[in-house]
Amino acid sequence: MTVRRTTPSAVEPDHLVVAAASLAAGVEWIEERLGVRARPGGRHAAMGTHNALVSLGRRLYLEVIAIDPEGAAPSRSRWFDLDAPLMRERLAAGPALVHWVARTPAIDADAARCAELGAPVPMERGEFSWRITVPADGRRPGAGLVPTLIEWSDPARHPAGALPGSGVRLAALAGEHPEPATIRAALAVLGLQDALKVTYGRTPRLAAMLATPRGPVTL
Repeated sequence: MTVRRTTPSAVEPDHLVVAAASLAAGVEWIEERLGVRARPGGRHAAMGTHNALVSLGRRLYLEVIAIDPEGAAPSRSRWFDLDAPLMRERLAAGPALVHWVARTPAIDADAARCAELGAPVPMERGEFSWRITVPADGRRPGAGLVPTLIEWSDPARHPAGALPGSGVRLAALAGEHPEPATIRAALAVLGLQDALKVTYGRTPRLAAMLATPRGPVTL
């Protein structure tokens, strides 16, 4: 992973990504664990996916995402490894927290700090538009531990602001990776070294500790 050690802009967590073999399966999985039903989001025509959302507080949310069976197949690989055979196999066993996304006001400069992030591409869903880093092969940076970057077109408008309160809050993010120093270095150049604590593990893994009306829950 190639990183450039320059000063990042104000990068901060934006949303968590739970992937599922179908959107209905993902919504049910989240409701069983959090006691909250994700609200319909919309379709991402450029990626052939659709989503549902749960508020995690001000300018922070959880996204349930799946391949849209009614959407056209994109001309490129879908984001978040959704076209990868290993991810398809993983999601066939059930939904999972697979990634996280961080918000930046300067996506071009911040994306240049870490080559693995890929180039920013324009996206839209309903009334929202944004630019987001997507590698050409659709892979998740750092196997899901290094966040994708997003820059909302209108900083005053954010999907979390359109969601009802859920009573669910993000308490902490943690990860495991066979080369934790590499992941820590990538997080540091983005100014996110305190947002995700990474330790050694034989298999990459992302975990989110959430405070819910039912008590603490880890995804």
